[in-house]
Amino acid sequence: MAGQRQPIELVLAKGNKHLTQKEIEERKSSEVKPITDDISPPPYLNTKKQKEEFNKIANQLMKLKILGETDVDTLARYILSRDLYVNLTKQIRKKKILEDPILLDKYMKNQDRAFRQCDVCAKALGLTISSRCRLVVPETKQEVPKENKFKKFEKRAVSGD
Repeated sequence: MAGQRQPIELVLAKGNKHLTQKEIEERKSSEVKPITDDISPPPYLNTKKQKEEFNKIANQLMKLKILGETDVDTLARYILSRDLYVNLTKQIRKKKILEDPILLDKYMKNQDRAFRQCDVCAKALGLTISSRCRLVVPETKQEVPKENKFKKFEKRAVSGD
């Protein structure tokens, strides 16, 4: 059974597969090509730190050619949920919360929710290795009938006798 299809750039970087130029071009043409004309942080990212983080990750994803204008909200949700997760983690470390099992349980549930939201957004954006490899759109080809290589040996009808 074959593994997940990987982007052609990754396949070439690994150097394990020998592909013809035609195969490389076909693979490149089947991969997602996002529109990156107007990517900027949405207004609901309030802090300067959130906007800087948005721009940093957006630039990295645009270099990988996997972020488009339609992904802006998902990236913003990723940043918000990650911030919430980090803040809850900091709160849990406080002695007051660690000593109260009921309060600790409430914080842990909220931390788990924030982590799951962050994880879902990260996978949707291709921020994990496995999710980046799944972002290749399979190409549907029409099969061309093969030429019969033995046709030249067929007996031809001789006319003129």
